[in-house]
Amino acid sequence: MTPGPAGHPSPFCGPPFTERGRRTLLRTRDGVLVDAHHEPGPDTRTGGAESLAIVVAHGFTGDLERPHVRRAAAVFAQRAGVITFSFRGHGASGGRSTVGDREVLDVAAAVDWARRLGYERVVTVGFSMGGSVVLRHAASGAAGRDTEHEGRTGARVDAVAAVSAPARWYYRGTAPMRRLHWMVTRPTGRLVGRYGFRTRIHHEEWDPVPLSPVESVPLIAPTPLLIVHGDQDPYFPLDHPRTLAAAGNAELWLEKGMGHAEHAATDDLLERIARWSSHPGKNGKA
Repeated sequence: MTPGPAGHPSPFCGPPFTERGRRTLLRTRDGVLVDAHHEPGPDTRTGGAESLAIVVAHGFTGDLERPHVRRAAAVFAQRAGVITFSFRGHGASGGRSTVGDREVLDVAAAVDWARRLGYERVVTVGFSMGGSVVLRHAASGAAGRDTEHEGRTGARVDAVAAVSAPARWYYRGTAPMRRLHWMVTRPTGRLVGRYGFRTRIHHEEWDPVPLSPVESVPLIAPTPLLIVHGDQDPYFPLDHPRTLAAAGNAELWLEKGMGHAEHAATDDLLERIARWSSHPGKNGKA
């Protein structure tokens, strides 16, 4: 989840994020229009980073215009092309949030766009809810299996990193997660989400319940997988990242003093994730 209320400026007003960037709407397999932005990376003459794209999947109640999402994109853009997007029901995207279920189709649309832009390698980096979604998307792509609702995602990735992701659904073990469940499950809570956080939440319960993050991890191999989590995360305690890492062949970074998701990720951590994305399995030291 992305703490704090959102502002309400029109996302298509004013200048683009950068002179080189491109803003567009992507249509998902189930017909939802997703607001997306492409930031070209360094010139190929400076190391060939243009062959790599990082797709950033934000946390619940975030969107591509949030300052911390833009900060992460700016750090990643020093090494790769970057695609940010707003999940359905968030910001200027259409539809309603299903809090991690159909959002896998939003990631698939962003990854497919990266391929169509000509990137040879595509890495997904997800935060919180976005972390759970990129795990499910990678599992579907690596195993060639169908998603629960809409068939093949059709968008394979070359590596995946999940930051501050839950291991299992319906977790209510912390006060922030109990507040989140109230917002998602109660009519009054969904009004708070809509007008306080600029997030439109679907009222229907999951049917069927999607594959959980921890069930997804074993299906991701041989795609390189990185799990990142803060030891001061107020949403998900350390049993979540440890359970995820133990479920498959994943690299685990437990970050001392770090809180939750993109807000808590330092520029140094984002840079290490970008280095890992360039050379998965080298612990961000390349």
